[in-house]
Amino acid sequence: MTDNQSGVGQAYDAVAELYATLFTGELASRDDELALIGELVAAPPVVGGRPVGDLGCGPGEATALLGGLGIPAVGLDLSAGMLAQARRHRPDESFVRGCLLALPFADASLGAVLARYSLIHLQPAELPAALAELRRVLAPGGRLLLGFFAADPALGDSDRPVPFDHKVATAHRWPVDTLAALLPAAGFTETARTVRQPGPGERHPQATLLAEAAS
Repeated sequence: MTDNQSGVGQAYDAVAELYATLFTGELASRDDELALIGELVAAPPVVGGRPVGDLGCGPGEATALLGGLGIPAVGLDLSAGMLAQARRHRPDESFVRGCLLALPFADASLGAVLARYSLIHLQPAELPAALAELRRVLAPGGRLLLGFFAADPALGDSDRPVPFDHKVATAHRWPVDTLAALLPAAGFTETARTVRQPGPGERHPQATLLAEAAS
């Protein structure tokens, strides 16, 4: 685990209980993301029985949502505090501690990966390695769904990721095309994307990328 990742984990430890309280039910209200999660779990390896990794799971809401659909899932997070909240509130689900740059999963062991606002705290130079690690643990034909803060033209963002003062730890807004351009080198093909303007309580545009692992 890098020093940066260790610091991010500690920052989330400090706010884990508050975070779990504030964001309970947040995903269930996001019809756009739920539709994409439906596409994610329709990946052939998931249908064939491989689990879905909810990587950067926080207090485990998406992990539990997947479990409620009857899909085997495992949540992973850097933060011991977040995992304590996840295990407390969702004791029937499986959670492990780990880093996106060195995942504790075997090659091709996952059928799909949900990485919802998980890559935002990585340094931009770390993204290729993180995407390669995600590809390593995905079975051929598996799917990857990324959620992230998109570039904000109103703030003068162009084609490069921009750091900003996320309330927990420094994060980056990514131009969607710039992040999507990293996918092929890691062995992914983009299949869908969304971009939406900030909603109530949000400061920046929000984006998703759905991609498939090469066979």
